[in-house]
Amino acid sequence: MTSDQQSFAGGFASPAHDSARAFRSIMNAMARPGSIEPLLGGQPPTPVSVAAGTLILTLCDPDTSIALKGEHDTVSVRNWITFHTSAPFAAEGEADFVLGTWEAIVPLAPYKVGTAEYPDRSATLIVEQAELAAAGAVLRGPGIKTQASLNLPDAVALEANHAQFPLGLDCFFCAADKVAALPRSTRCEEAA
Repeated sequence: MTSDQQSFAGGFASPAHDSARAFRSIMNAMARPGSIEPLLGGQPPTPVSVAAGTLILTLCDPDTSIALKGEHDTVSVRNWITFHTSAPFAAEGEADFVLGTWEAIVPLAPYKVGTAEYPDRSATLIVEQAELAAAGAVLRGPGIKTQASLNLPDAVALEANHAQFPLGLDCFFCAADKVAALPRSTRCEEAA
């Protein structure tokens, strides 16, 4: 498949049904931090995972800008996002969504964390990982009965993000066809 063909392929086969199912998975992940949810429907170009591509198809549109970091900033990825969502690309400090590996995304300081008047005007990170596992950092907060665990790339940086609450970044962690969320309201600490 050529790069041009790949840009036009890989969207939802049944947009209404697939986007509703994907949105439900995304909201379940956000409502229950640390839970690992299936997220299927999109077939993005490499190196974007199925989960990250499906998340982009579901949440991005012409009014939500996106920044691509590291190996995710390719012509085929840009063309695919443009064709399927019309989301504009922005510099990291202005983007509503940021896609890349943790190593490509850090440091977190340049991203929008919202303002006192509009804490919702912050960036959402879409972090690609090799795998997701219910092990590692300990999570506590809204949506978690006692505690949960998730293999976070940097619990210290993510706890510093939480310390800014109600400001801060919301994060989705994607691996293959799975997603987990870490809203800024969740406390996290390194595993003992």
